[in-house]
Amino acid sequence: MFLKAAVLTLALVAITGTRAEVTSDQVANVVWDYFTQLSNNAKEAVEQFQKTDVTQQLSTLFQDKLGDANTYADGVHNKLVPFVVQLSGHLAQETERVKEEIKKELEDLRDRMMPHANKVTQTFGENMQKLQEHLKPYAVDLQDQINTQTQEMKLQLTPYIQRMQTTIKENVDNLHTSMMPLATNLKDKFNRNMEELKGHLTPRANELKATIDQNLEDLRRSLAPLTVGVQEKLNHQMEGLAFQMKKNAEELQTKVSAKIDQLQKNLAPLVEDVQSKVKGNTEGLQKSLEDLNRQLEQQVEEFRRTVEPMGEMFNKALVQQLEQFRQQLGPNSGEVESHLSFLEKSLREKVNSFMSTLEKKGSPDQPQALPLPEQAQEQAQEQAQEQAQEQVQPKPLES
Repeated sequence: MFLKAAVLTLALVAITGTRAEVTSDQVANVVWDYFTQLSNNAKEAVEQFQKTDVTQQLSTLFQDKLGDANTYADGVHNKLVPFVVQLSGHLAQETERVKEEIKKELEDLRDRMMPHANKVTQTFGENMQKLQEHLKPYAVDLQDQINTQTQEMKLQLTPYIQRMQTTIKENVDNLHTSMMPLATNLKDKFNRNMEELKGHLTPRANELKATIDQNLEDLRRSLAPLTVGVQEKLNHQMEGLAFQMKKNAEELQTKVSAKIDQLQKNLAPLVEDVQSKVKGNTEGLQKSLEDLNRQLEQQVEEFRRTVEPMGEMFNKALVQQLEQFRQQLGPNSGEVESHLSFLEKSLREKVNSFMSTLEKKGSPDQPQALPLPEQAQEQAQEQAQEQAQEQVQPKPLES
């Protein structure tokens, strides 16, 4: 777990050299995907790391996935290589340790809860029902907003395009003067509609997270009497569950936002083309408007069709995660890779911590190399001791 976080730190140092807009989530996403795709077997992943040019691999990944959002400092290779060389040997050991730790934790919980199996099943069933009731309004609201906003967009833009087509026929001899204001207004209408679409459809991730927190807190309280002596282990497992469920909320917001951006990307060039054709001939402008009118209908309908089910899919995913958690605590849990969520959770927490450290200590033009895990722990202990000494030492009186 710490290895993964530390390798992520390397990438963080590399890409925070000159551009502050790179976020910890972007960095974590790239590196976590890299690790999980490299190999499902941690030992093989270590061997692969040792055989390949990891610096080039990560550099290419960041350039492909983050694009212009990052700029590499000159000394990035000198920072990456020592970290990877020192830490890669610990990957398999650390991953397996966490896996065994989580496995033992679940076994202890199962042993404690086994005598109360019926009560546990009933408690989870009631909690799932409440979760569905709490989440349903979000899915319904998302569907309603999609239908309302897409219909409003077509109602505003389609008649306006038709008006422009009529104006062309009536002003053939004075095309540029009569059409330029209309083309400019069309662009303004389009941009305004896209902004309204974003404002109304972007899911309320923070509200969803609050709903998740409340639901899991209710579950924890209900299970507490059944887990006497192992409540800390239950709390730890529920932290992992909360991380997974909240990640789904963030992914929902990302997916919807991405679909809105794609819709804008598909239609914006057609709107721009109308403006450019105003300076040309009648046939070119007429064709441009026809293309826009046709694509507006097709693209908006495709957007509605793909985004509308996302709210319900999100709700089902959360209920499924809760059901999987219940199964992990049951007698027939099977082999579950639940330790991965704890690895990723720790990784992202460390990225946020490191990012904060860089923002406080480092200059954008002079990035500072982050310490290795052992060094970081020692520094944290030293800082804690210094702070403790400052608190007990009396401050000199002001003259």
